[in-house]
Amino acid sequence: MPGSSPTKHVQTVTSTVTREKRPSLFRVVLLNDDYTPFDFVISLLMSVFGKTSNEAQYVTMQVHLTGSGVAGVYTRDVARTLAAKAVSLARSQGHPLKLDVQKM
Repeated sequence: MPGSSPTKHVQTVTSTVTREKRPSLFRVVLLNDDYTPFDFVISLLMSVFGKTSNEAQYVTMQVHLTGSGVAGVYTRDVARTLAAKAVSLARSQGHPLKLDVQKM
């Protein structure tokens, strides 16, 4: 067309970066009760929390000496499930073991 200026087409590209939020972590903490035997706690740490014998002994001594020890760090649902499993196992054996799930 005479006298008309060429039309420019401009395309704008936008980019959004989506970052996935990592799930919060929670510690499962064993609490000292003066009644649950060392051997049971060590066995529980190995069977429920996957600790080696040395790791389980270390955590058990921490509980005995300081009043608490960390059995593991997990996402919320895993921490709650493992804590419930450990308490259930302790109760089935007649032990008053207590655990706490704490947000980090």
